[in-house]
Amino acid sequence: MATAAADAAAAVPDARRWSKAGPSSPVTTAIFLFFFVVVVGVLVSARWITTTTHLAITNLDQWRTQPAILTATLTTSIPAIPAGPPPPRPTYSLSCSAPPLTRDPDIPSNISQTLSLALSSNATCASVPDPQPIPPAADADADANATCPTYFRFIHEDLHPWRAAGGITRAMLDRARATANFRLVVLRGRAYIERIAPAFQTRDLFTIWGILQLLRRYPGRVPDLDLMFDCVDWPVVHADEYQGDNATAMPPLFRYCGDNETLDVVFPDWSFWGWAEINIKPWDALQKDLNEGNKRVRWIDREPYAYWKGNPDVAAIRQELVKCNVSSKQEWNARIFKQDWIKESKAGYKKSNLASQCTHRYKIYIEGSAWSVSEKYILACDSMTLVIKPKYYDFFSRVLMPTQHYWPVRDDNKCGSIKYAVDWGNSHKKKGTANRKEGKQVHSTRT
Repeated sequence: MATAAADAAAAVPDARRWSKAGPSSPVTTAIFLFFFVVVVGVLVSARWITTTTHLAITNLDQWRTQPAILTATLTTSIPAIPAGPPPPRPTYSLSCSAPPLTRDPDIPSNISQTLSLALSSNATCASVPDPQPIPPAADADADANATCPTYFRFIHEDLHPWRAAGGITRAMLDRARATANFRLVVLRGRAYIERIAPAFQTRDLFTIWGILQLLRRYPGRVPDLDLMFDCVDWPVVHADEYQGDNATAMPPLFRYCGDNETLDVVFPDWSFWGWAEINIKPWDALQKDLNEGNKRVRWIDREPYAYWKGNPDVAAIRQELVKCNVSSKQEWNARIFKQDWIKESKAGYKKSNLASQCTHRYKIYIEGSAWSVSEKYILACDSMTLVIKPKYYDFFSRVLMPTQHYWPVRDDNKCGSIKYAVDWGNSHKKKGTANRKEGKQVHSTRT
């Protein structure tokens, strides 16, 4: 108790000493204010630095300088062009000059010319400098392909109706939406996709993949564009509906094939980049397999018949072809095989390898519900191609000439016409060899 009281008494003078000091001295006040200003300054500076950094990151000028990334989204809105002029970019042209075709006055201005008239052009285009190195595989063929492939002339032919109408308007493009599966916008090297309607299987996906490869292969050389794409087989833009004043309403619609009565703009089909549902590889890989398959059996040693394998149920003309198959009562020199894709998928596609089907001297091409993607595989097989008179064309087939690239077969007498072609080829082997080589050469220019 005494010790505690003594400690308390000793503590009192200390307390009094502080209380007797009275108001804070000037030195103490100055020190306090100095530390207060420093603390406040640090906090304000930190906030200012954070805000400035955020503004710099979101600045449009820096966005413009970011490297372009190839993107495709399911349903993304198309961005508006940022305010202010973009930095200058080198311009290049992927197009040949429009061929000076002489038009037949009897053909309406919005209908494509006939094949024989279009083929009279010898248009070429000069090669253009590359802003960036091209992959070695493409660079090796640069000298050999100094001019545009022959089928490039039909790009101008397909677009002629819109040139004659004064150009493509937004209203025309919007009309194409009615049957389109997707809309493609290319803006400064980026691809934006708007899915409008579901496509059959994965046609739209592989088509978009092909477009992305184009942008990657030619950076900075694909101009800004806006187009509608229809992945259905049959062309729908009928020329007779857009005569006279109605020409200003023509929808510029892209698809895989066309015919002489329609204005659809043709584009390479999706299977060039793969057809997953029936186990078909992309064209580059498949072409190597086909070349290897061609080496297994020389043409002279192949079966001396005309071969076809496919699904006959998709069209009446294919069902008629089945009647040309060999039987105990007839021999039309044809060997026809039905392809059941459901059964084949369950068996692991062991009997549908295209590279293993180059074993006959002759192969038959026949359309299905419209044109058929099988045409390129048949031409690549190094057999003489027998083409049953087609109605439709794709992006390259309009350059094929009868008796030069293929043997024409009448559609109103298929069996007799096939038999005659095979008999003639077997008795004129050297001429048949020249025909098949011409056809194979045409297909090889698409790579």
